[in-house]
Amino acid sequence: MKITFLGHASLMILANSKKLLVDPFISGIEKVAGKVAIDDLDPDYILVTHAHQDHTLDVEQIAKRTNAVVISNYEIATHYGNKGITAHPMNHGGSFDFDFGSLKYVNAIHTSSFPDGSYGGQPGGFIISSEGKQLYIAGDTALTMDMKLIPLSHSLDLAVLPIGDNFTMGIKDAVIASDFIECDKILGYHYDTFGYIVIDQKDALKQFSDAGKELLLPEIGESVMV
Repeated sequence: MKITFLGHASLMILANSKKLLVDPFISGIEKVAGKVAIDDLDPDYILVTHAHQDHTLDVEQIAKRTNAVVISNYEIATHYGNKGITAHPMNHGGSFDFDFGSLKYVNAIHTSSFPDGSYGGQPGGFIISSEGKQLYIAGDTALTMDMKLIPLSHSLDLAVLPIGDNFTMGIKDAVIASDFIECDKILGYHYDTFGYIVIDQKDALKQFSDAGKELLLPEIGESVMV
């Protein structure tokens, strides 16, 4: 699988020749301008972890242009289905086999509401199993003991964890989370986008290194392989 960082918590994943766009919040970030344009994105699927604007801002526009299938919890899927967008609903603990591989919807501890305040269901994360590899996208979450359930059924090759603190886990909790999920290769996201979540990148890299783990902090548009 190829994972491209698009800024904040947005990712484009190439899995089994299918493109999966995760939590598109692109047009609202100044630092993304000139590096990523939503009209250039052509996903087959859009994965949405929860309803907050910094994860859903560009979902509707991209989905209507590309006919991408939105995959999320039941409430978010219904929200977009009511707008004429094809959606596949899931809920916590459930798995489904898609043409790109298997997808499992797992727990996250956060909140979830649309910008107008309407209910966005319960937040979650995704585990993608494709091409013999397994990728965990945590979404916005606190450190949770539920993460210890993941290695009971999955052997992760890479985990994407929020590290910006304030709204989600910070660096210290992300190091602990990597222990819980038994994955020592972490791609950090949800940091440095705005004032509340600015981090010391050198310190973050050192904390992971001191724990015998690898933290990846890709530039916008940069890709990593698993």
